[in-house]
Amino acid sequence: MQPGPVTATVITMGARNRYAGSLLTLGHAIIEFPLMVLIMLGMGKLFKSTVTQIIISLAGGVILLIMAAQMLISLKAPHSAQQKPLKDSPVWAGIILSATNPYFLLWWATIGLALVTTAREFGIWAFGLFALVHWLCDCAWLQALSWASFKGSTLLGPHTQKILLTICSAALAFFGLFFIYKAAILIK
Repeated sequence: MQPGPVTATVITMGARNRYAGSLLTLGHAIIEFPLMVLIMLGMGKLFKSTVTQIIISLAGGVILLIMAAQMLISLKAPHSAQQKPLKDSPVWAGIILSATNPYFLLWWATIGLALVTTAREFGIWAFGLFALVHWLCDCAWLQALSWASFKGSTLLGPHTQKILLTICSAALAFFGLFFIYKAAILIK
C-alpha cells in the first residue's frame, strides 16, 4: 500500500480501464509467486547481492523513465485516442514493475523471507494460504485505486485528469531517477 511506481501506474491506467488494478495484480503475481518459491528454496540471498541490486536498479530506473515519457506522450494524443481502453498493458505493467523494482525484491529477500519461512513451518497449505491472502490484499487495494481513478476521471473532467496524469508521470520519472541514483551509489 506504500505509494510508489505501482500506485502511479494503477492510477494512470485506472483512468482508462476500471479493471487495471486487478490486471496489474495478476502481472505482479506472475512475478511474485515464482519469487516466493525461489525464496522458500533458499535463493533470497541472491537478491541481497550488490551486483543484483545494481542491475535491477538500473533496469528498473530506465523502464520507469520510459513509462513516464510514454505517459506524457499519450497525454498529447487527441482526446478520442486517450479514451481507448488499455487491454493487456496492466498485466505487462505488473510484470515489469515487479521484476524491475529493487525494493520489491529486497523486501522479499528480507521481510518476505521471514513471512514465507514462518508460513512454511505450518506446512505447504499455510504457504499457499499466505500467498492467496497476500494477493487478495494487493488486488483489493490496487483495484480500489483503479476504480477510484476510473470514476474520478469522469467526475473531474479531461483537464483535471491530464493534471493528475502529469503528476503520476512525474512520480514515475522521480522513482526511475531514484533507482538509477541508488545504482550509482552502489557502483561507487
